[in-house]
Amino acid sequence: MTERQLSIILAVVYEYIKTGEPAGSRTLVKKYIKWLSPATIRNEMADLEEMGYLYQPHASSGRLPTALAYRVYVDSITARARTHSHEADIRKEILGSKSGVEELLNHITHLMARLTHCVAVAAVPTLNDAKIQHIDLITVGGDNILALIVLEGGLVHHSQFKLNYEVIPGTLEELSRRISAVACGHSWSQIRGTLYGYVLDGLEKTEAACQAALKELDNFLTNKNYRFFSSGTRQILEVPHFHELSRLQAVLTILEQEKPLAHLIEKCKNSKDVKVSIGSENETEGMEDNAMILIPARPRQQKAVLGLIGPMRMDYEKSISVLESVAEILDEDSYLRGGDSIGKRES
Repeated sequence: MTERQLSIILAVVYEYIKTGEPAGSRTLVKKYIKWLSPATIRNEMADLEEMGYLYQPHASSGRLPTALAYRVYVDSITARARTHSHEADIRKEILGSKSGVEELLNHITHLMARLTHCVAVAAVPTLNDAKIQHIDLITVGGDNILALIVLEGGLVHHSQFKLNYEVIPGTLEELSRRISAVACGHSWSQIRGTLYGYVLDGLEKTEAACQAALKELDNFLTNKNYRFFSSGTRQILEVPHFHELSRLQAVLTILEQEKPLAHLIEKCKNSKDVKVSIGSENETEGMEDNAMILIPARPRQQKAVLGLIGPMRMDYEKSISVLESVAEILDEDSYLRGGDSIGKRES
């Protein structure tokens, strides 16, 4: 690809993102590429159409970008330094907040959706890897047991299960105290291997019931992969792209089923950079006309992933800037609260 062709691709994508209209040669000359003639641009656009970067919806219309063109555009954005125009507003809304992780992520998804007009998502991955503050096992009637798991940062998870054993009064309280004493400040994956022997020592009379309770707790903590938060589904109903029902259903399905989204987040959670999936790059069925941007973050010293889901014609530069600003400020907030500094992200 020549520099001239690159300039035309970037101009076509930018024009379509801003106006929603196909870009013609005269528009490109007037607004973006003033050093070329309309005839030269028309010839280049015809070549780019053959190469798969542009297409013409009607014979007499201008060109529209394909997913390949959006990829070129996004790569050009991520390869250069970006301005974070909303950073001051985001900083004001995040720093100094006394809310726990759950309230914070709820607030952040609403903030990101409002700034970008996309569906905003956030996920706190794997309870198995999150640091535990306290665990309570509570009888809630008959043989039903409620497990309350409080993570560092204040995020609360719960699970209810049946315990088919008679439980001596006070046993669950003692079991909870022992589990919390071992688990506090550690992740479940760090302590589960040595937990059984220490916790059950001296509880021989109720060992079977305690073992069963521990097994249920272990299953929940190791199999529950993510806690999801989302916002903006109502807003995208106003976006013309989602007036086509199949595109809207694809987004609603990925939010409802969660497993496809969890699969994508799993790939992103240990990276350092923003990840953009465009069109057919999305592995989830039905997302071929949409785009997704994900970035790792650290709210209240916990690993998390933030994301935006929108049309291929989303404002990538603004969306990436908003995500990066939120992630950087959350990192700063964690550091100020005593977490480990993970350094400034690369622009």
